[in-house]
Amino acid sequence: MELRIWNPLRHLPLPSVYSNQIPSSRTRSFSARSSHFDPNQSHKLVLEVKEKLEKDHQSLPVGKNGRDDEDLILWFLRDRKFSVPESVDKLHKAIKWRQEFGVSDLSQDSVKSIAETGKAYVHDFLDVNGRPVLVVDASKHFPGVHDPVENEKLCVFLIEKALSALPEGREEILGIFDLRGFGTENTDLKFLTFLFDVFYFYYPKRLGQVLFVEAPFIFKPIWQLTKPLLKSYASVVRFCSVETLRKEYFTEATLPAKFRD
Repeated sequence: MELRIWNPLRHLPLPSVYSNQIPSSRTRSFSARSSHFDPNQSHKLVLEVKEKLEKDHQSLPVGKNGRDDEDLILWFLRDRKFSVPESVDKLHKAIKWRQEFGVSDLSQDSVKSIAETGKAYVHDFLDVNGRPVLVVDASKHFPGVHDPVENEKLCVFLIEKALSALPEGREEILGIFDLRGFGTENTDLKFLTFLFDVFYFYYPKRLGQVLFVEAPFIFKPIWQLTKPLLKSYASVVRFCSVETLRKEYFTEATLPAKFRD
């Protein structure tokens, strides 16, 4: 049986999804214990990756989430098990994607119209494990109606929003897909694949768990088609009931309102 220690942080409200800009993530230092590397050795590898990015990819931006961001470099080194060549390659692709996608330009105004559908949002409270919570209401997602580009912008905006709300010492977020009322008109394999690809390639090891809540029978064949495309993230998916969600992931005070009834 898992022992849960009371965490006062989970009772604190998170920043509103509708702030004017995506808040900057607080600076985090990674300990030797978490990286399993001696701090001096880790720093040497960070500098090596930094030099290679500067030499081979000078066109990449600098600054926060740029090619000289040492926290970002260390995070990708950890993801790539401290392989410098693999880290350089994955970082190059990730930073270039952020630049081309315009991640830093995403704001309340840029996603306002699609956000007003209520299809996805960052919950106001952390779960019992101290993780920010990204909630998706699948029954409000209509790929035949909504602009796929706007869907992707909202997705990335909310990921950034959730990550900016990480408490000190926490590294992962929880994703919840409410599948009650899900029908064929809500099916969107392309977007689901986009979501997991974004986490895999550009936000590695940030998605701690995904809950598929009250999945209807119609969702099962969709899952079988999608599962092979999700790479390692398929292992973090859990199918569960609303009751399980209530008992295992939230307190009475922090449970999202849509799961109270």
